[in-house]
Amino acid sequence: MRRGLPALLWGALLVVAAWPGVLPRLLAGLAGGRSLDTDVPLWRLTLDHLGLVLLAELVVLAVGVPLTLFVTRRGSRAFLGLTEALVGLGQTVPTLAILALAVPLVGFGVAPTLLGLVAYGLVPVVSNGVAGLRGVDAASLDAATGMGMTDAQRLWRVEVPLALPVWLAGLRTSTVFNVGTATVGAALGAGGLGAPIINGLSQQNTALVLEGAILAALLALTLDAVLGWVAREV
Repeated sequence: MRRGLPALLWGALLVVAAWPGVLPRLLAGLAGGRSLDTDVPLWRLTLDHLGLVLLAELVVLAVGVPLTLFVTRRGSRAFLGLTEALVGLGQTVPTLAILALAVPLVGFGVAPTLLGLVAYGLVPVVSNGVAGLRGVDAASLDAATGMGMTDAQRLWRVEVPLALPVWLAGLRTSTVFNVGTATVGAALGAGGLGAPIINGLSQQNTALVLEGAILAALLALTLDAVLGWVAREV
Protein backbone atom coordinates (compact mmCIF):
# COMPACT_ATOMS: atom_id res chain seq x y z
CA MET A 1 0.00 0.00 0.00
CA ARG A 2 2.84 2.39 0.86
CA ARG A 3 4.41 1.86 -2.56
CA GLY A 4 1.22 3.01 -4.25
CA LEU A 5 0.81 6.05 -2.00
CA PRO A 6 2.60 8.54 -4.32
CA ALA A 7 0.33 7.51 -7.21
CA LEU A 8 -2.75 8.00 -5.02
CA LEU A 9 -1.57 11.40 -3.81
CA TRP A 10 -0.69 12.75 -7.26
CA GLY A 11 -3.91 11.29 -8.67
CA ALA A 12 -5.95 12.97 -5.94
CA LEU A 13 -4.27 16.32 -6.62
CA LEU A 14 -4.99 15.91 -10.33
CA VAL A 15 -8.68 15.22 -9.68
CA VAL A 16 -8.95 18.24 -7.36
CA ALA A 17 -7.18 20.53 -9.84
CA ALA A 18 -9.38 19.35 -12.73
CA TRP A 19 -12.56 19.77 -10.69
CA PRO A 20 -14.77 22.53 -12.17
CA GLY A 21 -13.94 25.95 -10.78
CA VAL A 22 -10.96 24.99 -8.60
CA LEU A 23 -8.06 26.23 -10.73
CA PRO A 24 -9.89 29.33 -12.03
CA ARG A 25 -10.48 30.42 -8.43
CA LEU A 26 -6.88 29.77 -7.41
CA LEU A 27 -5.47 31.61 -10.43
CA ALA A 28 -8.00 34.44 -10.57
CA GLY A 29 -5.47 36.90 -9.12
CA LEU A 30 -3.12 36.33 -12.06
CA ALA A 31 -5.85 36.71 -14.67
CA GLY A 32 -6.18 40.47 -14.24
CA GLY A 33 -9.93 40.34 -14.63
CA ARG A 34 -9.78 38.31 -17.83
CA SER A 35 -11.86 35.16 -18.24
CA LEU A 36 -10.33 31.78 -17.43
CA ASP A 37 -13.23 29.83 -18.89
CA THR A 38 -12.40 27.32 -21.63
CA ASP A 39 -14.70 26.09 -24.37
CA VAL A 40 -14.28 22.55 -23.01
CA PRO A 41 -14.22 21.89 -19.22
CA LEU A 42 -10.77 21.27 -17.73
CA TRP A 43 -11.69 17.77 -16.59
CA ARG A 44 -12.69 16.89 -20.15
CA LEU A 45 -9.46 18.36 -21.53
CA THR A 46 -7.54 16.27 -18.98
CA LEU A 47 -9.33 13.08 -20.03
CA ASP A 48 -8.78 13.88 -23.71
CA HIS A 49 -5.08 14.43 -23.03
CA LEU A 50 -4.82 11.20 -21.04
CA GLY A 51 -6.62 9.25 -23.77
CA LEU A 52 -4.31 10.60 -26.46
CA VAL A 53 -1.19 9.71 -24.46
CA LEU A 54 -2.44 6.21 -23.59
CA LEU A 55 -3.42 5.53 -27.20
CA ALA A 56 0.04 6.62 -28.35
CA GLU A 57 1.70 4.35 -25.78
CA LEU A 58 -0.41 1.38 -26.88
CA VAL A 59 0.79 1.93 -30.45
CA VAL A 60 4.37 2.37 -29.19
CA LEU A 61 4.15 -1.00 -27.40
CA ALA A 62 2.50 -2.67 -30.40
CA VAL A 63 5.36 -1.51 -32.64
CA GLY A 64 8.25 -1.36 -30.19
CA VAL A 65 7.96 -4.72 -28.44
CA PRO A 66 7.94 -6.95 -31.58
CA LEU A 67 10.64 -4.77 -33.15
CA THR A 68 12.86 -5.10 -30.08
CA LEU A 69 12.37 -8.85 -29.90
CA PHE A 70 13.18 -9.17 -33.61
CA VAL A 71 16.44 -7.19 -33.60
CA THR A 72 17.77 -8.93 -30.48
CA ARG A 73 17.41 -12.45 -31.89
CA ARG A 74 20.60 -14.14 -32.99
CA GLY A 75 19.81 -14.15 -36.72
CA SER A 76 18.51 -10.58 -36.87
CA ARG A 77 21.15 -8.58 -35.00
CA ALA A 78 22.41 -7.13 -38.28
CA PHE A 79 19.29 -4.93 -38.24
CA LEU A 80 19.94 -3.61 -34.72
CA GLY A 81 22.05 -0.59 -35.72
CA LEU A 82 19.67 0.41 -38.51
CA THR A 83 16.65 0.06 -36.23
CA GLU A 84 18.19 2.17 -33.47
CA ALA A 85 19.16 4.85 -36.00
CA LEU A 86 15.68 5.00 -37.54
CA VAL A 87 13.90 4.99 -34.18
CA GLY A 88 16.30 7.63 -32.87
CA LEU A 89 15.14 10.06 -35.54
CA GLY A 90 11.97 10.51 -33.48
CA GLN A 91 13.92 12.44 -30.85
CA THR A 92 16.61 13.85 -33.14
CA VAL A 93 14.10 15.74 -35.31
CA PRO A 94 12.27 18.49 -33.34
CA THR A 95 8.72 17.62 -32.32
CA LEU A 96 7.21 20.55 -34.22
CA ALA A 97 8.99 19.43 -37.39
CA ILE A 98 7.56 15.90 -37.05
CA LEU A 99 4.05 17.28 -36.55
CA ALA A 100 4.43 19.68 -39.47
CA LEU A 101 5.60 16.88 -41.75
CA ALA A 102 2.69 14.69 -40.64
CA VAL A 103 0.01 17.25 -41.50
CA PRO A 104 0.30 16.90 -45.32
CA LEU A 105 0.05 13.11 -44.91
CA VAL A 106 -2.85 12.75 -42.48
CA GLY A 107 -4.32 16.24 -42.11
CA PHE A 108 -5.06 18.16 -38.91
CA GLY A 109 -6.44 16.82 -35.65
CA VAL A 110 -5.52 13.79 -33.59
CA ALA A 111 -3.82 11.78 -36.37
CA PRO A 112 -0.66 13.91 -36.86
CA THR A 113 -0.30 14.36 -33.11
CA LEU A 114 -0.59 10.61 -32.57
CA LEU A 115 2.02 10.00 -35.25
CA GLY A 116 4.38 12.46 -33.58
CA LEU A 117 3.85 10.91 -30.14
CA VAL A 118 4.56 7.42 -31.45
CA ALA A 119 7.73 8.57 -33.21
CA TYR A 120 8.86 10.39 -30.07
CA GLY A 121 7.89 7.62 -27.64
CA LEU A 122 9.51 4.70 -29.47
CA VAL A 123 13.07 5.64 -28.55
CA PRO A 124 13.09 4.85 -24.81
CA VAL A 125 10.95 1.73 -25.23
CA VAL A 126 13.13 0.21 -27.94
CA SER A 127 16.47 1.30 -26.47
CA ASN A 128 15.60 0.11 -22.96
CA GLY A 129 14.19 -3.12 -24.32
CA VAL A 130 17.37 -3.81 -26.26
CA ALA A 131 19.52 -2.95 -23.24
CA GLY A 132 17.44 -5.16 -20.97
CA LEU A 133 17.43 -8.19 -23.26
CA ARG A 134 21.13 -7.90 -24.10
CA GLY A 135 21.95 -7.47 -20.43
CA VAL A 136 20.46 -10.78 -19.35
CA ASP A 137 23.10 -12.83 -17.53
CA ALA A 138 24.72 -15.41 -19.81
CA ALA A 139 24.68 -17.97 -16.98
CA SER A 140 20.89 -17.73 -16.81
CA LEU A 141 20.64 -18.34 -20.56
CA ASP A 142 23.02 -21.30 -20.35
CA ALA A 143 21.01 -22.76 -17.49
CA ALA A 144 17.79 -22.42 -19.48
CA THR A 145 19.39 -24.13 -22.48
CA GLY A 146 20.74 -26.87 -20.23
CA MET A 147 17.20 -27.49 -18.95
CA GLY A 148 16.13 -28.24 -22.52
CA MET A 149 14.18 -25.03 -23.19
CA THR A 150 13.57 -24.06 -26.78
CA ASP A 151 14.54 -20.59 -28.00
CA ALA A 152 10.94 -19.41 -27.63
CA GLN A 153 10.63 -20.83 -24.12
CA ARG A 154 13.93 -19.27 -23.09
CA LEU A 155 12.78 -15.90 -24.46
CA TRP A 156 9.44 -15.76 -22.65
CA ARG A 157 10.38 -17.58 -19.44
CA VAL A 158 13.86 -16.18 -18.86
CA GLU A 159 14.87 -13.21 -21.03
CA VAL A 160 11.67 -11.14 -21.00
CA PRO A 161 11.04 -11.50 -17.23
CA LEU A 162 14.62 -10.51 -16.43
CA ALA A 163 14.55 -7.59 -18.87
CA LEU A 164 11.08 -6.40 -17.83
CA PRO A 165 12.16 -3.86 -15.15
CA VAL A 166 14.45 -2.07 -17.63
CA TRP A 167 11.74 -2.23 -20.30
CA LEU A 168 9.15 -0.73 -17.93
CA ALA A 169 11.57 2.09 -17.12
CA GLY A 170 11.64 2.90 -20.84
CA LEU A 171 7.84 2.86 -21.00
CA ARG A 172 7.73 5.16 -17.99
CA THR A 173 10.10 7.63 -19.66
CA SER A 174 8.18 7.44 -22.94
CA THR A 175 4.84 8.13 -21.23
CA VAL A 176 6.08 11.14 -19.26
CA PHE A 177 7.76 12.58 -22.37
CA ASN A 178 4.56 12.25 -24.34
CA VAL A 179 2.39 13.98 -21.74
CA GLY A 180 4.43 17.11 -22.44
CA THR A 181 4.73 16.51 -26.17
CA ALA A 182 0.96 16.06 -26.55
CA THR A 183 0.37 19.67 -25.48
CA VAL A 184 1.88 20.76 -28.81
CA GLY A 185 -0.85 18.83 -30.61
CA ALA A 186 -3.44 21.40 -29.59
CA ALA A 187 -1.99 23.68 -32.27
CA LEU A 188 -3.13 21.08 -34.82
CA GLY A 189 -6.62 20.72 -33.37
CA ALA A 190 -5.95 17.63 -31.25
CA GLY A 191 -7.35 19.28 -28.11
CA GLY A 192 -6.14 18.26 -24.68
CA LEU A 193 -4.33 20.39 -22.12
CA GLY A 194 -2.37 22.24 -24.77
CA ALA A 195 -5.51 24.20 -25.68
CA PRO A 196 -5.52 26.54 -22.65
CA ILE A 197 -1.73 26.91 -22.93
CA ILE A 198 -1.88 28.01 -26.56
CA ASN A 199 -4.93 30.22 -25.97
CA GLY A 200 -3.22 31.78 -22.97
CA LEU A 201 -0.08 32.50 -24.95
CA SER A 202 -2.06 34.12 -27.78
CA GLN A 203 -4.01 36.24 -25.28
CA GLN A 204 -0.96 36.93 -23.07
CA ASN A 205 -2.97 35.43 -20.20
CA THR A 206 -0.53 33.85 -17.74
CA ALA A 207 -3.28 32.30 -15.62
CA LEU A 208 -4.76 30.50 -18.61
CA VAL A 209 -1.33 29.12 -19.52
CA LEU A 210 -0.89 27.91 -15.95
CA GLU A 211 -4.23 26.09 -16.03
CA GLY A 212 -3.02 23.80 -18.78
CA ALA A 213 0.56 23.59 -17.51
CA ILE A 214 -0.39 22.65 -13.94
CA LEU A 215 -2.78 19.93 -15.08
CA ALA A 216 -0.26 18.55 -17.58
CA ALA A 217 2.41 18.45 -14.86
CA LEU A 218 0.08 16.69 -12.40
CA LEU A 219 -0.92 14.20 -15.10
CA ALA A 220 2.73 13.44 -15.86
CA LEU A 221 3.54 12.99 -12.16
CA THR A 222 0.53 10.72 -11.68
CA LEU A 223 1.38 8.48 -14.63
CA ASP A 224 5.04 8.37 -13.59
CA ALA A 225 4.06 7.31 -10.05
CA VAL A 226 1.61 4.68 -11.33
CA LEU A 227 4.15 3.14 -13.71
CA GLY A 228 6.84 3.31 -11.02
CA TRP A 229 4.54 1.40 -8.66
CA VAL A 230 3.83 -1.19 -11.37
CA ALA A 231 7.57 -1.62 -12.02
CA ARG A 232 8.24 -2.24 -8.34
CA GLU A 233 5.44 -4.79 -8.12
CA VAL A 234 6.58 -6.80 -11.14
